[in-house]
Amino acid sequence: MRATKPLYRRCSHLVIYWHGRDLVFERYAPPTVRVTAAPVTIEILEWFGRWHSAESLFRRLPQYSHSSIRKTLKLLVDRGLLERSDRPKTSSAMRGWESWSPSAALLHFSSKDTPFDTNLETAFTELCKQARRFPPPSSVKHYRHTGKIKLLPPAAKGEFPEVLLARRTWRNFSSKPLSFADLSTLLGLTWGVQSWLKSRRLGRYALKTSPSGGALHPIEAYVLAPGVSGLPPGLYHYAADTHQLELIRKGASAGQVEEYLATQWWFRSAAALVFMTAVFPRTQWKYQCPRAYRVVLTEAGHFCQTFCLVATWLKLAPFCTLALADSLIEHAIRVDGVNESVLYAAGVGVPPENQEWTPMPVRKNS
Repeated sequence: MRATKPLYRRCSHLVIYWHGRDLVFERYAPPTVRVTAAPVTIEILEWFGRWHSAESLFRRLPQYSHSSIRKTLKLLVDRGLLERSDRPKTSSAMRGWESWSPSAALLHFSSKDTPFDTNLETAFTELCKQARRFPPPSSVKHYRHTGKIKLLPPAAKGEFPEVLLARRTWRNFSSKPLSFADLSTLLGLTWGVQSWLKSRRLGRYALKTSPSGGALHPIEAYVLAPGVSGLPPGLYHYAADTHQLELIRKGASAGQVEEYLATQWWFRSAAALVFMTAVFPRTQWKYQCPRAYRVVLTEAGHFCQTFCLVATWLKLAPFCTLALADSLIEHAIRVDGVNESVLYAAGVGVPPENQEWTPMPVRKNS
């Protein structure tokens, strides 16, 4: 029986742009691919907006040899810019991103798994060189030649302003474990469902201590707990409605903390680490425009600040970071990275005894 010849079609999650003198073709559906190619590639991809055979391109581009066209088609398939009818297609999970594409989808997927330089001495030296060439912008802004009204001093006395003023990002911790009671309070006051708002036609909406667009709450919390007293080391999912931890995997270590946080060694001794993910379909269901991606990112920030303030109130040492080994974390917590993806991480430890907060960590010689 004669084999059917394959057909080709352009990947539907593709953007093309100039970067300097290079013409860049970027497939933002995972796995993301970024390549440079000649402008004739645009004509080829345009032709394959629908399923076509290689032979149809021979007729369309008679100035090129059949062998060179076949070689080009193979390269485009290998790079993920073209699909073949006899091979698996782009993941159907991307369907939920259609209304957010290409702008929000491009930002989200192309910025995952970014490499980070955690050699602080080298990074600081390079930053000083940059500052000599281009001084950093001012941290504040003023309008000149305008009327100005002096405000009263802020009310700084009382427990709440004291917590606000005490919040700092910690990068060194005591070897003492975090108490199970403190972890319970951190999770419950930050991500826990406080009450439900019922809608006759749309079901019920969770109400938490942080706001959420449409009360849809796409943010989920996963806990890596290497140093919590009374809790077996492991990786857990926090069930926000029942205030319970659901075990995903046994075991947690300082090495995993460093690995998941893109080799940021100064967080190794943290007692607990919380990964915030977004379940995008919750927000995509209602807000079908790319701007809604901003909403999801902002909500992760709401939760992180709440977490840091609760930790500070508990006399703990919190921190947060966006330097993440995205795909490694997503594999560990068993999410697909498309419908649900990690966005942010917050951690906590016990403050070291007889040590003040310092803005930069110092690595001790072993």
